[in-house]
Amino acid sequence: QVQLVESGGGLVQAGGSLRLSCSASRSIFNINVMGWYRQAPGKQRELVAGITFGGTTNYADSVKGRFTISRDNAKNTVYLQMNNLKPEDAAVYYCTGNSRSGTIYWGKGALVTVSS
Repeated sequence: QVQLVESGGGLVQAGGSLRLSCSASRSIFNINVMGWYRQAPGKQRELVAGITFGGTTNYADSVKGRFTISRDNAKNTVYLQMNNLKPEDAAVYYCTGNSRSGTIYWGKGALVTVSS
């Protein structure tokens, strides 16, 4: 079992930046894909970005060019650098990990608020 804990959320003005971190309770060596989802009030949870163990990334079209996902396997941590934030980026951001065995882990979420 792996616990994922997000940090780095908060309030930022539109155009500003935040970096989210997701720390795992144990090695993420066996977690092939890690990613970030978000859910805004009244909306479905959506994929924001994902990264494989080898570093291959994918992004939602709405964040391409503004967000960057990265992972430090030695530190068991995944990051989401968010630049040029927009009010529509406001949401609860969830860290997730898909293990090689098929188990899916979720964090409890970090709130990001963007003021216009």
